[in-house]
Amino acid sequence: MSQSIDQIMRLAPVIPVIVIDRVEDAVPMAEALVAGGLTVLEVTLRTPAALDAITAMKSVKGAVVGAGTVLDPAMLAGAIHAGAEFIVSPGLTDNLGKAAVASGIPFLPGTANAGDIMRGMDLGLDRFKFFPAATSGGIPALKALAGPFGQARFCPTGGISLATAPDWLTLEAVLCVGGSWVVPSGRLDPARIETLAREAAALSCH
Repeated sequence: MSQSIDQIMRLAPVIPVIVIDRVEDAVPMAEALVAGGLTVLEVTLRTPAALDAITAMKSVKGAVVGAGTVLDPAMLAGAIHAGAEFIVSPGLTDNLGKAAVASGIPFLPGTANAGDIMRGMDLGLDRFKFFPAATSGGIPALKALAGPFGQARFCPTGGISLATAPDWLTLEAVLCVGGSWVVPSGRLDPARIETLAREAAALSCH
């Protein structure tokens, strides 16, 4: 039985946003993140290695592996075929939204304004990514947006750091944040990733 997007968002305070260039890095990276306490992993479909990395990371015990930067139904199908357990998109179109809902996979669409949220609710969705968080008005904007949509809950992503994450996590409408700082670019350093993951996992929500 797969978990709902709400359950997935509540597993850890931070979802690492992963850009992976080498498939061989996938398993050690996932092992380091899970060892540090971050079990929900978003692999962005920005590199040729991404789909194979999702498949590889699924072998890591305790990891819940999803696909990010899903832009259209074809990418959605590819991610599901690779074994993604949830889908994250930077925005929400009718095409992608309908395909994701029809597939039944847990789906976290990107929203930046009230129209995006209403479009999602028309599809029966009430869990959203707020993206790009820092440049879409930050915490004041999300507070204002959350007001009319009492049942909606968010994962702010984009421009969030270990220093600013706690401020976002105090908001009632926020279940978790997305962050790329947990997996620094460059040569893979599992020990460093595990340390960063441990710091992120120690953050408390509300």
